[in-house]
Amino acid sequence: MAVKLINQRFVDGFLTLIQPIVNLLIGLNVHPHAVTVAGLILSIFSGLQFYRGNLVWGGAILVLSGICDVLDGRLARTTNKVSKKGALFDSSIDRYTEVFVFMGLAAYYSPRAGWIVALMIFALGGSLLTSYVRARAEGLGIECKVGIMQRPERLAYLSAGAVFSFIWDGLMIIAVAIVAIFANITAVQRIIHSFKNGGE
Repeated sequence: MAVKLINQRFVDGFLTLIQPIVNLLIGLNVHPHAVTVAGLILSIFSGLQFYRGNLVWGGAILVLSGICDVLDGRLARTTNKVSKKGALFDSSIDRYTEVFVFMGLAAYYSPRAGWIVALMIFALGGSLLTSYVRARAEGLGIECKVGIMQRPERLAYLSAGAVFSFIWDGLMIIAVAIVAIFANITAVQRIIHSFKNGGE
């Protein structure tokens, strides 16, 4: 059984909770790409709040960006607007959202300690590599959705670390460390999976 960093009941409850929003967007005839772009804009604002040291606000806005990331996919599937171009657009925008978030965090922590910035870069590298390995593997005809920490988990841990940083701002660094470790583990898991299932 695969290890999960987010309980499936939580995931199912969240999807049930946002379904009325999906229905509303369908009624308004909103295109999935518009939701994707909204998520990107929110991630920029999230990164700006992190840069300014407003970790709680940055985390709250990141939650909204993450919701958009879920909404666009469900909206596309529900309205039968799933396409290869849409998948490429969504995946590309997702990478930029992570860059903006980590860039804001790195800028905020850079005056404190260089090792924290290095940790941010390692976390971002793991996040991007996780997505790259999947894309490269699937381009070679190998299904590659395995891994302990995918994008929803990364967003969840970063958002939680930021939102609860009012208790202790070290929680943000711990959240980034968790992402750094497990995102890179996921990238390795996907590389190994691809080696085992890629044939000669």
